[in-house]
Amino acid sequence: MERAIVHMDLDEFFVSCEKRNNSQLANIPLIVGGGDRGVVASCSYEARKFGVRSAMPMRMALKLCPDAKVIRGDMELYSKLSREVTQIIEEEAPLFEKASIDEHYLDITGMDRFYGSYKWTTELAQKIVRETGLPISFALSVNKTVSKIGTGQAKPKGKIQIPQSDVRHFLDPLPIQKIPMLGDVTYQLLSRIGVRNIKTLAEMPVEVLQQLIGKNGIEIWKKANGIDYNPVEPYRERKSLSTERTFEQDSIDIKAMRSLLTAMCEKLAHQLRTEQWLTSCVVVKIKYANFDTETRQASLPYTAADHVIIKTAHELFEKNYQRRMRVRMLGVNLKGLVHGNYQINLFEDTLEMLALYQAMDKIKLRFGFKAVGRAETILKDNL
Repeated sequence: MERAIVHMDLDEFFVSCEKRNNSQLANIPLIVGGGDRGVVASCSYEARKFGVRSAMPMRMALKLCPDAKVIRGDMELYSKLSREVTQIIEEEAPLFEKASIDEHYLDITGMDRFYGSYKWTTELAQKIVRETGLPISFALSVNKTVSKIGTGQAKPKGKIQIPQSDVRHFLDPLPIQKIPMLGDVTYQLLSRIGVRNIKTLAEMPVEVLQQLIGKNGIEIWKKANGIDYNPVEPYRERKSLSTERTFEQDSIDIKAMRSLLTAMCEKLAHQLRTEQWLTSCVVVKIKYANFDTETRQASLPYTAADHVIIKTAHELFEKNYQRRMRVRMLGVNLKGLVHGNYQINLFEDTLEMLALYQAMDKIKLRFGFKAVGRAETILKDNL
């Protein structure tokens, strides 16, 4: 049986959320993002006509489109509306995966026996638009890769069906940048040898491609040929991430406990970014030598940034640790998680801060978590 995989993507999601709440923002160049030193989180199609793109430095975006209206952004609103869309899909779809805050994959294989798959998906998209007021595009095809590329071609407010017989005809003329997970470095490398469209890439010997770009060569070659056996993973929203440390000996060393707290927050924040989560609540837990336990929590704007989580955790520790007696265990819990691609707070962090976290994460993923970190955390092993 031919698989039927749908990719649904909310159009210019952050911008659409803002327009939904303020009709005066319609049909104008609109940028959602940070201040002068921040980056573009999202932009309207009117702004894109001037060359503005997501993740572009705000200064460059405003040079390209000086008349654009800039909004700082509201992650709580975006997360709320994202959950509303997910609930609608959950009520209708037999199997779905939430890939990001604004993207979903649906596996509706076999539905054609009872109801036309394309018709069913069209009606689901219409229901989402009707109940949330947010525009959405979708593509129906035989796997995740082709469906995701198809949605990109269908935008904005579009829909497309790509059966197996049309996959290569659809993919061949497209530029290789359309292939998911093909980054700038790989594009530049392939472009230098004249490989610029998917047809040329698909016809390359896979062994040559693997030798040229490494182990990812096989996967990229498969995607270029429309081959993708990855399943739609059943959606289960993670509720929290936590870590705790029970000391070998009860401690009253405040400086060492603060350093340990920083180290735990660093570790959890790195996990957030690696798994693509954002947190909206930090909880600090203290267990005293007499086994009494106290917890304190604080809400914060959605983030996965170390410095924000660490600052909040330290403030909670200072408020929580009032008995001045020995501590048996210290723990941190991050709650209110939202799954998405926005790995740190694009509305508040500077371009330099974004680059710093990206560099640190790359080092940690390659050489291990302890390869780089704050100097303060060297005291963490004192407990």
